[in-house]
Amino acid sequence: MILKNFIVFEGIDGAGTSTQIEILKKRPDAGRFFFTTEPTDSETGKFLRKMLKGDVELDARTSAFLFAADRNEHLYGKGGTNCGVVAKAESGKIVVSDRYLFSSLTYQSVTCGDELPRRLNESFPLPEILFFFDIDPEISLKRVLGRGETEIYEKLDFQKATAGRYRAVISEYEKMNTGMKIVRLDASKPVSEIAEIISGKLKTEN
Repeated sequence: MILKNFIVFEGIDGAGTSTQIEILKKRPDAGRFFFTTEPTDSETGKFLRKMLKGDVELDARTSAFLFAADRNEHLYGKGGTNCGVVAKAESGKIVVSDRYLFSSLTYQSVTCGDELPRRLNESFPLPEILFFFDIDPEISLKRVLGRGETEIYEKLDFQKATAGRYRAVISEYEKMNTGMKIVRLDASKPVSEIAEIISGKLKTEN
C-alpha cells in the first residue's frame, strides 16, 4: 500500500539526508510540510537513540523488534511530536521522513539477517516517493567524523556492508510493481544540485 503525501529520504550515515531536510524547512512553502525522522522522539525512539550511542547494548534481533515498534508509533501513535504520520498525510500535509523501513531492511539485515526485518516491516505502507542518497562509504564517513560524534554503526567496514545492502534493497523495490516512485541521487554531488533535483521532483509529484 502507498501512503499518499509521504516522502522518505534514505541513505547511509553521512549521505546528506538531514542537510536536504534542513533546506526544505527554509522553503517559503515549508508550512505545507511535516518533517520527521526515525527513530522518533517517543519513548521507544529515545531508548533506540541510547542504543545507537552505545549507552545500551542489545541483541541484534531485539533492536529489529524495537525499530519496528518505534516505526508503528511513528505512523499511528501520539507518543511524540513527530508521530502520527498517517493522520498527517491523510489530512493533506506532505510528510518528509529522514529514514523509514528501508533503513531496517538494510541495517538490521546486516546484523541479524534478512528474514526478521522483512517480516516485521511487511505490513507498513510504502511512501509515495523514496529518495535514495547513494554515496561512497569513505566519503560519507569523513562527513560523519567531521561532526565529532559517532554512533555504533558509523564504522567503515559496517558502512561498506550497509551501502551494498542499501543498493540491493533499493534495486529489489525498483523491480516490484509497488507504485512507489524511487529517485536515486548521487549524494557526492554539491548540496545545491541535489536540492534542485529534489525540489523539481516535489513540484512534479505534488
